[in-house]
Amino acid sequence: MSPILNQIGTIFIPVSNINSARDWYCDLLGLPAEGDILFGHLYVLPMKGTGIVLDSKIYSKNTIYKTPPFHFNTANIENAYDYMKEKDVELTTGIEHNHWFNFKDPDGNHLMVCRC
Repeated sequence: MSPILNQIGTIFIPVSNINSARDWYCDLLGLPAEGDILFGHLYVLPMKGTGIVLDSKIYSKNTIYKTPPFHFNTANIENAYDYMKEKDVELTTGIEHNHWFNFKDPDGNHLMVCRC
């Protein structure tokens, strides 16, 4: 029996500026930009389910995500896509197969939204 659980605890996203990344992600997800920045380089987003930690210490041009490592869920893919356009988020695909689309955060990390 393995002592390693089949669970994902947290995903780290490399960001260049922890304060602006916190504000951008919180605004995008409709979360208050509250809580402490830990150790000068970490911000834990208050997520439901698997956690996300923004980390400016691990950021470099080589560590940004070139393909989405996970996806954010949505109940309405069209509304989510329109919301991202209204927020002037860089969309890298249209809605594909009526199910998902990709976008970039301000640091160039490729991320995904997927209909659940």
